[in-house]
Amino acid sequence: QVQLVESGGGLVQAGGSLRLSCAASGRTFSWYGMGWFRQAPDKERKFVAAISVSGTTAYADSVKGRFTITRDNAKNTVYLQMNSLKPEDTAVYYCAADYLSTRPVVVAGEYDYWGQGTQVSVSS
Repeated sequence: QVQLVESGGGLVQAGGSLRLSCAASGRTFSWYGMGWFRQAPDKERKFVAAISVSGTTAYADSVKGRFTITRDNAKNTVYLQMNSLKPEDTAVYYCAADYLSTRPVVVAGEYDYWGQGTQVSVSS
């Protein structure tokens, strides 16, 4: 079992930045690929970014060049640095863990564990 706790969400003006953190506990963090997804009101959950066990990354087209996913295995934490935020980035952001993923996983259904989410709101 893996427990995931997101933090770092909040309200920011368009053009601003936020860094989300997802702290993992319960199993060896370095064995898990990690991902970030987001869900806006009345919309389906969508892929944002992912990082594999080896550190390979993938991004949704809508966030490429603005968001960066990193992981710190010593701290059991994955981060999502979000720059140049736009109102359309407003959503609840979730982190997820996938056991022994050798590539960045972009499909929500392939993840084994999920956090509770953190709200990100971007005002225009």
